[in-house]
Amino acid sequence: MNIGIIGAGNIGGNLTRRFQELGHKVFVANSRGPESLAELAAETGATPVAVKEAAQRGDVVIVTIPEKNIPDLPRDLFAGVSDSVVVVDTGNYYPQQRDGRIAGIEDGTIESRWVSQQLGRPVVKAFNNIYAEHLLKLGRPAGTPGRIALPAAGDDERAKSVVLELIDKLGFDGVDAGGLDESWRQQPGTPVYAADFDVEGVRRALASASRERKAEWRAKSGEAAKTD
Repeated sequence: MNIGIIGAGNIGGNLTRRFQELGHKVFVANSRGPESLAELAAETGATPVAVKEAAQRGDVVIVTIPEKNIPDLPRDLFAGVSDSVVVVDTGNYYPQQRDGRIAGIEDGTIESRWVSQQLGRPVVKAFNNIYAEHLLKLGRPAGTPGRIALPAAGDDERAKSVVLELIDKLGFDGVDAGGLDESWRQQPGTPVYAADFDVEGVRRALASASRERKAEWRAKSGEAAKTD
């Protein structure tokens, strides 16, 4: 499978490493250009490309950049890209820690729903609740007791099934977390976030999540919005 990865930070870099190990063809991009990815390319065998090419080349395209940078992506990023291409959002909203105030999210739009609106494409929310190092090192064969499980939420059942299969191949159990509007259950501050639960633990954590965003995961009062 061809996989485009937009973002080569901790999650994007480790997904590049793991997918290449599994025999997929990875096209990886970042905001600084292909030449800045020479070291990662040499290490993994992935192909460094421009952002728009990553979107064009993947059967699956993973967007893994800070939330604040989503509006900076080309508006025509997915122009001409087949509707069959699966788009994955790994992002989290960190208003105080990184992103500043994003008005749409602060006003109640689900994080990944906001991302989907910005991209103009349906997305599947996945890979956002696990530490990057654990994603790289803690995958285990199917059936291993205590195997870490990862939730995936999305409205397109076919797209979600593709992501759940990729999760399994990476060494984790996939848990269908419902439609995209349920993806708040796996955002920062919820019980499943950075928890490394097994399947039953993930299901319990998703069910027990509270929709109310904790204070540390909201923008500070009076902070100007950086983007809508």
